[in-house]
Amino acid sequence: MDVDPAKLASHVEDTTHGHHYFHLPCDVKLAIPQPLEPLGIEITKFMVLELVAAVLMILIFIPVSRRIVSGRPPRGRFWNLFEAMILFVRDEMVRPAIGRPMADRFMPFILTMFFFILFCNLLGMIPWAGSPTGSISVTAALAVIAFCVVLGAGMMRYGPVKFWTGLVPHMDLPLVLAIFLKPMILAIEIMGLLIKHTILAVRLLANMFAGHLVLAVILGFIAASAGSGLWYGVMPASVLGATALSMLELFVAFLQAYIFAFLTALFIGMAVHQH
Repeated sequence: MDVDPAKLASHVEDTTHGHHYFHLPCDVKLAIPQPLEPLGIEITKFMVLELVAAVLMILIFIPVSRRIVSGRPPRGRFWNLFEAMILFVRDEMVRPAIGRPMADRFMPFILTMFFFILFCNLLGMIPWAGSPTGSISVTAALAVIAFCVVLGAGMMRYGPVKFWTGLVPHMDLPLVLAIFLKPMILAIEIMGLLIKHTILAVRLLANMFAGHLVLAVILGFIAASAGSGLWYGVMPASVLGATALSMLELFVAFLQAYIFAFLTALFIGMAVHQH
């Protein structure tokens, strides 16, 4: 039996063969409405999933924030879970990376990045849904937002001119050498900023895309061996392998959200505390 590689990859694609729909079990195709199509704007599967992630964040964190502001102690697994995660982000990520005096100013941004990426990653664990963070357009947009916040934080702290000149470390150089070396060092520092944030996007994309694609290939072995004697050995091995890999993917979903948010906080800290 032939297996179409394009169908295996549909879980990590924003569109399926150019069409906008969710491919459900029993070959059911749930079309995505396109009310903005006359304006040339297409609503894709990942857009819907990102909206779902945003709505989930609103539904969860508005009540959580109200409970925190009220000063009531967290009770129940739900409240303890999210308050513990918020405290972890604050105490283990943002404050160590940025510094306590300025950390709380950036807490809402880092929390939003962390939980948005986490929810998008977890939505990718749902069969027939998809992983928005498996698309370069999504991860690149997140990295661009982080890049803008890093630059904005640095320029708000030091001013537009002093921030850029402060990227060059202080060196006692003769005037002739300074004229040649300092612009070169500034260009290297700017290139380093661009590379750091590009890596943010690529790392998240590669980890989420690769994991889901490997899962699809492992399950595709079952379809490929159907109708032959190999199926009786391939099927249980594939199911067990996919289950184990799914547990690993669940860990990776949390890990990649942590890495993206922590590195963003670290870059902000480097921008507001120049050498």
